[in-house]
Amino acid sequence: MSEGAGRAKRADARRNEKALLDAAADVFVTSGVDAPVRDIAAKAGVGMGTIYRHFPTRADLIVAVYRHQVEALAEAGPHLLATSETPYAALAKWIDRFVDFLVTKHGLAAVLQSDDAGFQTLHAYFLDRLVPVCTELVEAAAGSGEIRSDIGALELMRGVGNLCVSPDNDKRYDPRRLVALLIAGLKKPGP
Repeated sequence: MSEGAGRAKRADARRNEKALLDAAADVFVTSGVDAPVRDIAAKAGVGMGTIYRHFPTRADLIVAVYRHQVEALAEAGPHLLATSETPYAALAKWIDRFVDFLVTKHGLAAVLQSDDAGFQTLHAYFLDRLVPVCTELVEAAAGSGEIRSDIGALELMRGVGNLCVSPDNDKRYDPRRLVALLIAGLKKPGP
């Protein structure tokens, strides 16, 4: 096999894996982590064998989905800071994505709290990857004078996380509205 063919295969495998992870995340949100693998394969447009080649067990798939979502969120922070009109706008957009992540994570919460050793390091991974990104956004917005300077990234993330937990799975509960109020409350009072 030529070197170019090997690279194409690896690129194809990466695309398949990304499609699988995105599909699995969507299916987990709508049907739970116990959804049939065939549903994930169908949504990703791949065969079941492809899923099992990448993720031999359901636990492998769940961990990979979680890490994939954390990485996407971590990568979004610097991009938003570079492309948004202001640091505060970048922070608000990132927090909106963080809310999306937290809402999808609730479908994984019970599994992630199990005794499986593969799940035990995920919380530390989450904090290691996302707190520095949020810190950069918070510090940029505070440095530009747009928000108060007395809020820390971890404190903000915990506040947002707490607002995303729906009491008794009440469908009327709107965490986005409450998080929007929290983010608006970060702004410095006008003169």
